[in-house]
Amino acid sequence: MMPFNELVLASHNAGKLKELQAMLGDAVRVRSVGEFSDVEPEETGLSFVENAILKARNAARLSGLPALADDSGLAVDALGGAPGIYSARYADGQGDAANNAKLLDALREVPDAERGAQFVCALALVRHADDPLPIICEGLWPGSILHAARGDQGFGYDPLFWVPERGCSSAELPSAEKNRISHRARAMAILKQRLGIA
Repeated sequence: MMPFNELVLASHNAGKLKELQAMLGDAVRVRSVGEFSDVEPEETGLSFVENAILKARNAARLSGLPALADDSGLAVDALGGAPGIYSARYADGQGDAANNAKLLDALREVPDAERGAQFVCALALVRHADDPLPIICEGLWPGSILHAARGDQGFGYDPLFWVPERGCSSAELPSAEKNRISHRARAMAILKQRLGIA
């Protein structure tokens, strides 16, 4: 049984808010931390899990609500796991197009067989800011990096991420399909199981 009917998402990203609300359905109302503050905490963790916990605690403190944080990114094999936790600011905070351009440039000489990558999602749920036992759920979505962008759905690195089992890029998937198979969907399925949501 869901222990609460409202939580705050520790993100100002409208795409993430929409995705997570769709995944949780009507069981809980998801609010953005942007309703409570425009200030974002400094992500000082060295892993997706550390940053997710840091962001969840901050959102809970600002809102007084249980908080869910998602720290996600793209880990490219040929780049030693980069951009990793720096995925959103890979091109010094210049946005998705700049991040994608930098990634393509970094992989320019890398052959197809070595372009493996995975989207990573770490979810952290805290009941309150000082919760000593946060719920941590991780999801991995394996694929590879294309040589050029394809599709106009999704956000971030979706146009460059090839989904082999679907034969298309993540940005070519309908949002409902992506919400079923993505790294975030995989982490959310574990979270829903932990919370007893069907």
